[in-house]
Amino acid sequence: MWAQHEISITAPSRGCHLITSEVNKAIQKDIASMKIGMANLFIQHTSASLTINENADPDVRRDMEVALNKICPGQWTKDGTFHHTMEGEDDMPGHVKSSLMGVSLNIPIKNGRLALGTWQGIYLNEHRDQGGWGGGHTRRIIITLQGQS
Repeated sequence: MWAQHEISITAPSRGCHLITSEVNKAIQKDIASMKIGMANLFIQHTSASLTINENADPDVRRDMEVALNKICPGQWTKDGTFHHTMEGEDDMPGHVKSSLMGVSLNIPIKNGRLALGTWQGIYLNEHRDQGGWGGGHTRRIIITLQGQS
């Protein structure tokens, strides 16, 4: 069986946001009958990303944002390191962070559920302050399920 869903999530701010419950809500009817399978999540943006990490302590999400900003600092747009600056000073760093973190996830399906570990959650990582041309932070994620009962 194959199923596909699209969800739109508005990140409240730049940073790492836990979206596991939104994903589960979108797929609950289709995944319930699957004993084994795979879920693919794909974010349709170039300055946001997806990852799996700790779901319990919010300091992890804050620290991830701090680490990403040290790996690719925004000042590189101002000091001439980056030439792609027409969409704002946080755009090119957002592209780099998106490439580093990735735009897709594969999660096994086991007995009608995503087979995430006890402390694992799905993150939407918003790498922009300005939200691109549209001015917001709404991000589209395609969720494709493949499985059998």
